[in-house]
Amino acid sequence: MMDAGYNFNQIQPDWYDVIRTTKLPAFKNQYGADGNFYFSVRQTRLGFKNYFPTGLGELKTQFEFEMFGTGVDAGQTTIRLRHAYAELGKFGAGQYWSPFMDIDVFPNTVEYWGPPGMAFFRNVQFRYMPIQGDTRLTIALERPGASADQGIYANRIELDDVAGHFRWPDLSAEYRRAFKFGYIELAAIFRRMEWEDLGTDQYDLSGDELGWGVNLSTNVNLTENDVIRGSVLYGEGVQNYMNDAPVDIGIKNNFNDPVKPVEGVALPVFGLVAFIDHKWNEKFSTAAGYSRIDIDNSDAMTPDAFKSGQYVVANLMWYPVKNVMAGVEFQWGDRRNYTDGWSTSITKVQFSFKYNFSQMFYRR
Repeated sequence: MMDAGYNFNQIQPDWYDVIRTTKLPAFKNQYGADGNFYFSVRQTRLGFKNYFPTGLGELKTQFEFEMFGTGVDAGQTTIRLRHAYAELGKFGAGQYWSPFMDIDVFPNTVEYWGPPGMAFFRNVQFRYMPIQGDTRLTIALERPGASADQGIYANRIELDDVAGHFRWPDLSAEYRRAFKFGYIELAAIFRRMEWEDLGTDQYDLSGDELGWGVNLSTNVNLTENDVIRGSVLYGEGVQNYMNDAPVDIGIKNNFNDPVKPVEGVALPVFGLVAFIDHKWNEKFSTAAGYSRIDIDNSDAMTPDAFKSGQYVVANLMWYPVKNVMAGVEFQWGDRRNYTDGWSTSITKVQFSFKYNFSQMFYRR
């Protein structure tokens, strides 16, 4: 897959070919001048699926990677693992979609990162699926983890000795009920986040918080050619599971306690996704919609901390022959800060070309 486009505004350079509202500038000209053209092949993907008969049923495996670098490889075109997963009967293990998210909410767009208000996380997990099929129930234990914003105290030496501690895996579950018109899905997650003060000064900054979230999602088939995709999410301390969000834990003042003058708190988050996919005919389709994410910041976070993000996408996709797609897409994102009054937006136009190929091999 190849993307080419024009950024009319600024974004953090590592994320030049996507819309991430958390990576928009937090102040004027943070990332240089407006107006940049880009090319990218980072959405290119390769994967393998295997099906093996066993005495306990069919063993399904999936191994898939793409070229979109994140983390220490942010901004690079490099191999990035997507799925490394195996499933046998009602059990599954490996890296796969978290049950807290609903991948079917993702619209038919070419912008890679997707709606910021959507739960979107591939996590290492062990899952149990007592109900399988169009109607399904999944329960999983997932790899724990969290991120923290030390706010206006980020440079204080006392905070250097605070380290995360995760005694328990995250617990997630989803239930999807299928109907003739589509489906409705309810997902939830619970997670315990702890941090310990390992220092020897006069302060004890240790603490813990319970993270939780509820995600209601749906696909509604209005006609044979129209699908509405949507979700509403609310929780505290589940930003790690969101598609584009800042930290799970913020910091608040607690000046009445001389031993613990500041405390960590799980930040509330709200997410919304509303899109429609329309098929004009066999050759053309359109996706259009809106998403937003809102964070309830704590009082000791910096004035330029991320507060909310909005996202709008609309496109026209062309399928000239089988397995080939070309499209043009309008993209817009908006960022607002906590208390300094700053807001900024980005507008992009992107052209994309994609060729899909697959080959089935049989063992005799």
